This record gives sequence, C-alpha cells and structure tokens, in this order.
Amino acid sequence: MKMAEELQRELRSINRKSYPAYKGLKGAYQFPDYQLFIEHVQGDPFAAPSALRIFVPHSKAKFPERYYWDKCSKVALQDALLRRFAEISAKFCYQAKGSGKSGVIQVSHCGQEVLERTACEITKEGIHIRFFVGFPANGRTINSGELEKILFVYLPKCVEMSLYHRKVPERETEQVICLKEDQRVIREELKKRGLIAFVANGSILPRQSGNSDLPMKDAVPFQSPKSMEITIQLRHRGSITGMGIRKGITLIAGGGYHGKSTLLEALEKGVYDHIAGDGREFVITDDTAWKLRAEDGRKIKDVDISLFINHLPNGRNTRRFSTLDASGSTSQAANIIEAIEAKSQVLLIDEDTSATNFMVRDELMQRVIQKDKEPITPFLERARDLYEKAGISTILVVGSCGSYFYIADQIIQMDNYCPVDITEKTRKLLKEYKKPDCEAEGFALPSEKRSISFGSSVVRRKNYRGTGMVEEHEKLKVMGRESLMLGQEQLDLRYLEQLADREQTQTLGYLLKYAKEQYSGKTTDLTALMESLIRKLEKEGIGSVSGQKEIPAGMAMPRRQEIYACFNRF
Repeated sequence: MKMAEELQRELRSINRKSYPAYKGLKGAYQFPDYQLFIEHVQGDPFAAPSALRIFVPHSKAKFPERYYWDKCSKVALQDALLRRFAEISAKFCYQAKGSGKSGVIQVSHCGQEVLERTACEITKEGIHIRFFVGFPANGRTINSGELEKILFVYLPKCVEMSLYHRKVPERETEQVICLKEDQRVIREELKKRGLIAFVANGSILPRQSGNSDLPMKDAVPFQSPKSMEITIQLRHRGSITGMGIRKGITLIAGGGYHGKSTLLEALEKGVYDHIAGDGREFVITDDTAWKLRAEDGRKIKDVDISLFINHLPNGRNTRRFSTLDASGSTSQAANIIEAIEAKSQVLLIDEDTSATNFMVRDELMQRVIQKDKEPITPFLERARDLYEKAGISTILVVGSCGSYFYIADQIIQMDNYCPVDITEKTRKLLKEYKKPDCEAEGFALPSEKRSISFGSSVVRRKNYRGTGMVEEHEKLKVMGRESLMLGQEQLDLRYLEQLADREQTQTLGYLLKYAKEQYSGKTTDLTALMESLIRKLEKEGIGSVSGQKEIPAGMAMPRRQEIYACFNRF
C-alpha cells in the first residue's frame, strides 16, 4: 500500500496531461487515520464518476462494540453513519471545479427506510464507506489540483466529522441504536401475541404527496380504538400503546378520502423499519406481508392458478398457466400463488387496485351467469380457507363490497383518519341481510415444483474495429426503482409497491444476472434457486452477487418477496 504523500506526488506529476493518465491512480493509499482505495477511474469527465472506498479501522473510529455487536444494531449504525457522511460530503459537492461531472461527490441517498447497503459496511476490522467522485478536468485535460482538494482537504473533513465516534454526537447515535432495538422488540411481540401488525398511537400516517415519502404536516395523529389497543414494553422507550391487528381477516372500511388506503400504505411499508421523525417509526407489520394487486399485461410462467381459475373456454391448463399478457384476474391470482411460494403469511389488498371479477360475484350476477359458465372462483370464497387451512391472513381495504363483512374477523372503519372498531356493530347488521356464497369447494394449495429456464447469458457482437466477433456477458441497466433491463429483456417492477429503493432494484438486477450466468442455457428448480440466492446474500453479503472484483456502492438488501417477484416476471 502506498502512502498518501505518494498519491500527492502522482497527482502533481499528471497535472494538465490527457485524462487517461488518471488511470494510474488506481490503488490503495494510507492516510494518517484511514485508508483510501481508488477502485475504478472514469474514462472521461463526462462518464460515470470514479469509485472510491474509505476504510477506517475500529481502533481509529472507536465506536463502542455494543453499537455493532449484532445484525440489528449494526444495520442501524451503518445507516446512521452513511446518512451523516452523505450530509457532510454534500457541502463539498462541486466545490472542485471543471467540466462535466468534475467535483461531484456522490453518496447513496437514504430514504425513510433503514436498509442494509453496500455503501456503508461494518466488518470485524472496521468501517467501509463506498462512494463516487468526479475526477476534475478542463475539457479532457487533467486538473489534478482540484482533485487534490477533494482527496486531501474535503474527504478528510468528511471522514473526521462522520466516521469517528468522538465527532458524532453520542445522543444521536444512541437514539438510532435504541430505536432499532425497540422496533425489533415489537416485531418479536407480534409473533408471540398472534398479531400481524401494530400501529402506535400518535403515528403520522399520511405523506406530503404522491412523490414525497415525508410525513404530512398538521396530519391527524393515529389513535387506536380502545377495543384493539395493546401495550408493549420496549427495551429503551418504556411502554408503547397502539392498535394491534390479529391474525385472520381484517377489513378496513369507510368513505372515500377518510384514510383507508393511507392506513394500508403505512402497513405495507411497515415491513421495513423507519428512521426517527418519519411518523411511522412504530408502524410494524409482519415482515413477510405482500401487497398485491391486479397487474394487467404482466408475464406469467407455469403458475398453478387453479385455486382461483379453472375450465377456461379455450381449454388452457390453469395448473401450469403461462401468458405474456395477463388479465386483471389471472394476474391477481398468480400474484397470490407467488406470494404463498415466497412464504408470505399476510396478504395486503386494496379493492381499488383489484380486479372486480376476481374479488366478488354478487347474487344477481351468479343467477344470470351460472357457476359452470364462470371459470373464476372469487377471492371472497377462498380467503377464509387461506387463513384457516394455510395460516395466511388478509388485510383488505373495502369501500363498495359488503360481502366481505361476512368473513371478517375484525372490521376497522376509518372516519376522518380515525380508526373505529365496528366489528360487533356490523355483525348485528348482517343478520338483516342474506348471506352470500363465501365458501368454495376444492381448496388445495399448489404442490408441484416450478422451474425457471434461462437462455444464454453470452451475446456475440462485432469488435470495435469491425474485423471479427467477440463474446461477452449481457449488460445490466437499472432505470430507477421501477425498471431494469438485462440484455434485451426489460422488467417492469412498478407494481411491486413494497420495493422501497432504487438500490434494491440494482441488487435484484445483479441477482438475475448472477443466476443467468450460473445457469446459462439451463433449467432449474425455482424455489431451490431462490433459497440458494437468499442464503448467499445472508452469508456472503449483498456485494457477493455483483460479479465484480470490488464490491460496488449502490446496492441494498431486498426482501425475499421482491426477489421471488422479480424472477417470476423474468
């Protein structure tokens, strides 16, 4: 490893040279209290910025070991340090001048969720921070004096103010760790008490707008109905009281704009822990919960949807159903079966985004269209069996279909953002009406194993001179949180509503690429593949599937459910 002084001399020696001379800086450098790794150098000032890593040994950082002694605390500390490093480095972004991306300091942007990311990693040896820097140039002529400012003035300040315990406010770090540990206690209590969700009194559920995940100002704080109120003793905060949702079938009813979907959206995001001040810090949902909907046009491959759809008029096999253009009902049926395969114990459904014919058939429709002419068994007739025979609970938002009241274990009415338990009131009213068909015969979950086939991961193209052919692996491109492309195939992930961050999508893309390269031109068992990939992520870390020599920044841990969903759409 070279010393920092050697880097300084190299920088001064290449000033005003052609931009490719920056490539010689790649390597490791020892600074007084940390190590700097230049892992990738951009080709020109207009290309994606260069990849850097800083390593601070624990002997220098000196954070108490109890802050990272287990996975829960470590993820919380990593998130806090990354946010602080990003905040401080933002003050120096573009302070160094030049063309194109010269002077940019690019650090992972953390949202409201606390996610495990490659951008900050705490190991047994110390703290790693991965980020990007635009190496300065005037046109394509190196301006190494500006890069010297970044590496020898700006970055040392960022490291000192964010990665050394003595410079980080003790109370700030303690609060982050304590909140994460209290959130873990609630998750453990859900399992012990037979609950699938908890919403603390005082929580702020509405968001500022559709494109902002920040809490709405002056929103009505959540207050649990007394009949559903529970108290949990936390490790640090003391006791906390709020609404506990039991296993079974829970309906969220109410008039339009009274907060039904807002509550469901908070519950769907409750599979993640949130930062202090978000308003949903203590909105905790079973972490296997799957928000599903109708998804017209999605790809389905060999899914057994016979629990819901049978006897199609064209004779298509619904036990191994495939299509490139699913209808609302077939897509929603497939989504439920895929959720079960991914070991989800809770289904989250909003009537507004569901296929009507999949959810219910009213009495008149049943009389007009005889049962033997209708291939769809509505969810109404399967929801009870899903819970009683398979242990899968449902939380369902309803605004127009009263038939679901007959199968509900608990019914919450949202009234001006305030929840009211109307379970007993509704049950009394039900006696005045004729009960619809709420059960169907032949309940059986799919038992056949599914497989997944991969084409070749290698593509042939002309070399740059056009004189011959070369082979290379398919390229991966991630276009934001909702879409990625591997080779020529684009995946639309916009309806995976619990996918929280672009960096999770990046990891999903790497997982697909890794699997395709491992099984190029082969067919393999889908569940076995998924479980092996998940074990690899858990044991070897997120970066292990990137296929790169150095772990890249810009990856975040996805849930098991989104991994399954991504591969099912490939």
